[in-house]
Amino acid sequence: MTPVAPSSSTPTILLVDDDETFRERMARALRERGFGVVTAPDKRAALACGVDVSPDFAVVDMRMPGGTGQVVIEGLAAVSPHTKVVVLSGYGSIASAVEAIHKGARDYLSKPIDADQLVAALERLDGESGTTREGHGAGTDTTPSLARAEWEHIQRVLLDCGGNVSEAARRLGIARRTLQLKLKKDPPRV
Repeated sequence: MTPVAPSSSTPTILLVDDDETFRERMARALRERGFGVVTAPDKRAALACGVDVSPDFAVVDMRMPGGTGQVVIEGLAAVSPHTKVVVLSGYGSIASAVEAIHKGARDYLSKPIDADQLVAALERLDGESGTTREGHGAGTDTTPSLARAEWEHIQRVLLDCGGNVSEAARRLGIARRTLQLKLKKDPPRV
């Protein structure tokens, strides 16, 4: 947990992610853009920060050991109800996005993401009149493209197979090499 004493005019962000490299790089980038940032590697630390800091925003990774992002969202809603939560996921799916929104998240963004994209999402949330909205982080279209839906399906199958590419290729009905080539590509933005 890396607390920073924000001033009263500085928006504060709680950044919750178990990937230390991503968490610290994103925290540094957000600080450079004028935000007060506290970080947490897991659910326990995130909820403690929610009580201590009561941040304006929380950016929560969906998958973490010791508690999913949805558990963190529910806990933050109890200890800091005004905090606007954005969920990040490298394994984004429509079902998990809908569930996160129902738990109290205000936006759902897919990794990889850079600081400018995250700041844009936070600025949209800051400008909202308090209504929730489902988002994909890059525009207002809520229907993912066919390429994005395919990528999400591949990620779900690969996750179900415990990362075993050969088994995932078998379940998907494609050649292992074809799957490897698809996995090397960056995910479609929308």
